[in-house]
Amino acid sequence: MKIIKQKHHLRGRLTVPGDKSISHRAVMFGALAEGTTEIHGFLKGADCLATINCFRAMGIGIEETDQAIYVHGRGLHGLKAPSGTLDVGNSGTTTRLISGILAGQNFQSVLSGDASLNSRPMKRIIKPLTLMKASVESVNGDGCAPLRIQGRPLKAIHYDSPVASAQVKSCVLLAGLYADGETSVTEPALSRDHTERMLRSFGAQVSSRGNTCSIRPPARLKGQRIDVPGDISSAAYFIVAGLITPDSDLIIENVGINATRAGILKVCRDMGADLSLMNQREAGGEPVADIRVRTSRLHAAVIEGDIIPTLIDELPVIALMACFAEGRTLIRDAAELKVKESDRITLVTENLQAMGADILAREDGFVIEGGKPLHGAPVTCSMDHRIAMTFAIAGLNASGETVIGDSACVDVSYPDFFARLESL
Repeated sequence: MKIIKQKHHLRGRLTVPGDKSISHRAVMFGALAEGTTEIHGFLKGADCLATINCFRAMGIGIEETDQAIYVHGRGLHGLKAPSGTLDVGNSGTTTRLISGILAGQNFQSVLSGDASLNSRPMKRIIKPLTLMKASVESVNGDGCAPLRIQGRPLKAIHYDSPVASAQVKSCVLLAGLYADGETSVTEPALSRDHTERMLRSFGAQVSSRGNTCSIRPPARLKGQRIDVPGDISSAAYFIVAGLITPDSDLIIENVGINATRAGILKVCRDMGADLSLMNQREAGGEPVADIRVRTSRLHAAVIEGDIIPTLIDELPVIALMACFAEGRTLIRDAAELKVKESDRITLVTENLQAMGADILAREDGFVIEGGKPLHGAPVTCSMDHRIAMTFAIAGLNASGETVIGDSACVDVSYPDFFARLESL
């Protein structure tokens, strides 16, 4: 449990943990490559450790040191049948991406996670994998994990995804590594492109045109050095804290600003944020910068359409930011929030209402009237790390005490989040 009290004057420099999406992919692609992949800046959160454990269970040697993670790849066809169920914990990324890989193996496997993970929708990957002639079964018949996957030769397809989801796109592309020709995915809007970027660096034949991405099965992938930038989803809490907390000036160093992930930067600027990018550069094929934020007078915005996939994980803390902006903010086209680690539309709305905010839930987002002062309250997180971190920032800007009961859930993506917050 954490008790958060109102604060002013957040100041200082900080780094945030390595990008969760990139960390997952580095381990997965390294396992399928020939030779050793050396990963610096890896996020040692519960979700990414679940990915490591799954590949260890399939015969991949993975060393963890203070400096780096070393993945000793066995090639595209080097995985071994696991002796038991692959435990994906609470990680939807692990589940959906590894399913694409397992669909093309020569063995059977079962994926299962915790109660929250096993309630999340998996039909969105079962459908395209089935079209590729994969054998993927929801063990309980509810379209969720546990999933039983019998690997087999796969058929190349062109899949029109009904959702803009990097997890769905990546699942199909990874299955495409084992298909009999070119596999393509077209999305309604472009989702984050870490899979495409990294697969290219490993030697895969990946092409992108508009919202369509295609892959041809390569003869081999080659181990790489991967430098993981700071996760913009983790930086988002400090970006918002710096903007809404009085008399604040923060610099968040070495943050990935990939355009398919950095929608929060555009939204902040559209809302009048004093935000600047410094020391822009490229690291490991990803654009990186230091982000400076200072207390700002914010105004409302409409957040919708193609920008939503670029900030889906940041919407809870953006909703909080809107409570401190002048006017009515509308967030829509974000129904995906209902099937994350929790129903984030419901939890954000109920918790902010309990703190005195003027916010209404929509089926696909929120309507927020800014300007009402917040007061402390008990916060329900439902073990969702992004809800816990959002309401820690809310508590800094609310009178009285804000109590976060299941605060340990931040370990999924940011194990020392509360220590970092205290340091400022």
